[in-house]
Amino acid sequence: MSRLTFPISALSALLILPALSGVSPVTAQEKQPQSWVEVKCARYTKAWGEALAHRGRKGLSADFLDRHEAFIASGCTARADVCPRSLEELDLANMMVVAAMNAGTASTFPPFACRK
Repeated sequence: MSRLTFPISALSALLILPALSGVSPVTAQEKQPQSWVEVKCARYTKAWGEALAHRGRKGLSADFLDRHEAFIASGCTARADVCPRSLEELDLANMMVVAAMNAGTASTFPPFACRK
């Protein structure tokens, strides 16, 4: 009885190899849609990074930066409690309100508020 052999093409090998190794082939997976809050937060976070890169941190207090970072770390859902106290902080806060609005969020999205 003769045995038939077939050459394995590179494409065939790529399709067969994962099955033989127990690894499933890589397939395009549908990306889970993000919520509007997640989209806004991603846009805002990007704008924040760009603003800091552009203007630097001069005149920004540790409290201002820490509270703002906490807002971003919360997924932009923490209560607004970042109070700009210096002229540089106020300028940056104003810049971020405009950036947020340009990104399609409301002017109330950024975390700037002085409660005392």
